[in-house]
Amino acid sequence: MRNILLFVPLFLLASLPLSAQEASPMMYSIIGVGDIMMGTNYPSPSYLPPNDGKDLMKDVLPILKDADITFGNLEGAILTSGGTAKTCKNPDVCYVFRSPEHYVDNLVDAGFDFMSLANNHSGDFGAVGRQKTKEMLRKAGIQFAGLAGTDEYAIITRDSVKYGLVAFAPNSGTCDIRNLVYAEKLVAQVAAECDIVIVSFHGGAEGATNQRVPKAYETYYGENRGNVHAFAHTVIDAGADVVFGHGPHVTRAMELYKGRIIAYSLGNFCTYGRFSLSGPAGFAPILKVFVDSEGAFIQGEITSVYQMKAHGPKIDPQKQALKN
Repeated sequence: MRNILLFVPLFLLASLPLSAQEASPMMYSIIGVGDIMMGTNYPSPSYLPPNDGKDLMKDVLPILKDADITFGNLEGAILTSGGTAKTCKNPDVCYVFRSPEHYVDNLVDAGFDFMSLANNHSGDFGAVGRQKTKEMLRKAGIQFAGLAGTDEYAIITRDSVKYGLVAFAPNSGTCDIRNLVYAEKLVAQVAAECDIVIVSFHGGAEGATNQRVPKAYETYYGENRGNVHAFAHTVIDAGADVVFGHGPHVTRAMELYKGRIIAYSLGNFCTYGRFSLSGPAGFAPILKVFVDSEGAFIQGEITSVYQMKAHGPKIDPQKQALKN
């Protein structure tokens, strides 16, 4: 059980008793998943999935749609053509993603309400890519957050309940996960306006050797990826109710802190074509959280899914995201 540390074991979270539901008169459900990249036409259309990606999430659609709010982390630009592809100091680890604009329909069909744009790929095609991504999400009715100074947070009102999303990353143009004073202030601002606050972060070192949460600042290829443990505690202290992490491309532990749930990494959820899916990078949890009207954690459900190069997420009968 490498991932549990001092946190909540994933198998325990998945098996919390339904009696908690019976004890709560009002309960709201929020689904969180990790990284989403539905195929890229750059550098070659050969990296696009069959049938325009319409089948990528078909096996998990009933799960994704069965919540009051569904959240994911969108990697790359939604842009059919154009934009300026970013360059990297280290070309060996430089990947850029550009999904055709009509692929936004796949997100709508899957029931997504909130998307984080705070990650290292939202600027893959510069200002043109970011602008078109925002335009397409707005047209689709999907709210987004995470871009510093312009789209730092988003709010959805559903059945008289206000849900807020605030998103952070260590990358240029995003709300900075490393600036805890800034994060605290921004989350407190949204908490003052909303009933339930969701915070997303893209942070921590990547890969199979980084499945633990070190409670310290993490670096990867020379980049400061933030102290995700300190960050998560800071935003909950400021008023966050649910914290969804991603970025390491593997599943990490979960923690209950002051009655609020933290998922330190939800891994690769739907990442077609250009992502490594070997070992623990190939499976991930779909996390469904139930909270009360104050945002306090009641119970959770985890569905373990796996991917291979030829397909999107499928139900994992081995439940690897729970065992890891």
